Amino acid sequence: MTNKEEVITLIDENSNQIEQLLNQKIDIWLEHVLFTGFWWLGVALSIVPWLIWFIFRNNQSTDRLLYVGFFVMVTALILDVLGSQFGLWHYRYNVIPIVPSFLPWDIALMPVTIMFFLQIKPNINPLMKAVLFALVASYIAEPFFTWLEIYQPKTWRYSYSVPIQIIIYLIAHFISRRNCFSKLD
Repeated sequence: MTNKEEVITLIDENSNQIEQLLNQKIDIWLEHVLFTGFWWLGVALSIVPWLIWFIFRNNQSTDRLLYVGFFVMVTALILDVLGSQFGLWHYRYNVIPIVPSFLPWDIALMPVTIMFFLQIKPNINPLMKAVLFALVASYIAEPFFTWLEIYQPKTWRYSYSVPIQIIIYLIAHFISRRNCFSKLD
């Protein structure tokens, strides 16, 4: 068994290596990513969905939908960071270099899409909507970002995302139907 000083030394050395790699990543980002077309695309994909949602949202359900959107954002960010950190995939052309997830997907595209799905035809079977969302996200959005070479799956397959997307949508649907909110029209 190692003593406390050895553990501290190992952890400190590991932290220093991570810091050096992050500095290298920032340098690459500053020199090769910032202000490129892909970077501007990421910025636009982080802002434009929210502008569209703001214009076309159901005003009576704004609070309810934002609550759901926040849940989706947090969930997507956590899962995306975990997948990236465990080497299941990685992203190129990040909007922010030290965040290992694709922020446009996690903070805009996914939550806004789910919020629209929830407010459009609210009486349709949520499982059907969840499956539709999961199929579009997994077999259209992910391959599109792979084709653009922004998203690079390593050991991850698009099919693995389907049940996760379904579960996220169904939980979002459940949250949106809580009694402490007004009903969707």
